[in-house]
Amino acid sequence: MSSSAPGETRRMGVLFSGGGRTLLNLAQCIERGELDAEIAVAICNVSDAAGIERVRSRGIRTEVLPHREFPDPRAFSSALTQRLLAHGVGTVAMAGFLRLWYLPPEYKGRVLNIHPSLLPAFGGKGFYGDRVHRAVWEAGVRYTGCTVHYASDEYDRGPILHQRLVELHADDTPATIAAKVFEEECLAYPEALRWHLDGRVRIEGQRAIVLPPR
Repeated sequence: MSSSAPGETRRMGVLFSGGGRTLLNLAQCIERGELDAEIAVAICNVSDAAGIERVRSRGIRTEVLPHREFPDPRAFSSALTQRLLAHGVGTVAMAGFLRLWYLPPEYKGRVLNIHPSLLPAFGGKGFYGDRVHRAVWEAGVRYTGCTVHYASDEYDRGPILHQRLVELHADDTPATIAAKVFEEECLAYPEALRWHLDGRVRIEGQRAIVLPPR
């Protein structure tokens, strides 16, 4: 079964917790006509996140839903779901969103996330942002990259939709690794979202299969 159908999920909600760089990249892709979608709402779970004003300054409706104001993750998840439904959101893009969201039936197969490593390596609870790149550097691996996957009720799990590779060298540092990976994220996420929004993805268990263009 296809995870989406053309035209029905192009109102996107974007979730973030920090600087908003990934969200702004998606907004720029939309403005350039590279991604046929609309960001209906951006929601941040951290009240003092640096990205809130950056995103608002681009004219994107931005709401703050502090997770600390809720008694438990499920209460927060319920409130987040209601916000998204209220805005008519069909597809959700996690963009540096650092809280677990227990997905309701309405959003199964409609939530994508991007992670700064080649999952399943260097993923899971506690692996985010610079922590990932430092772990990659310390491990001395030759290759890293980024992964776009469908979200599930576990950190960094769910069917993998897209990955882009980064080759590392002896003089790389966590900072240079981060910069290289982010360049690939800026390409991988819009491309994966295009596949999803165009109805070109079929999910079979833990596999996300990209279908040929219609």
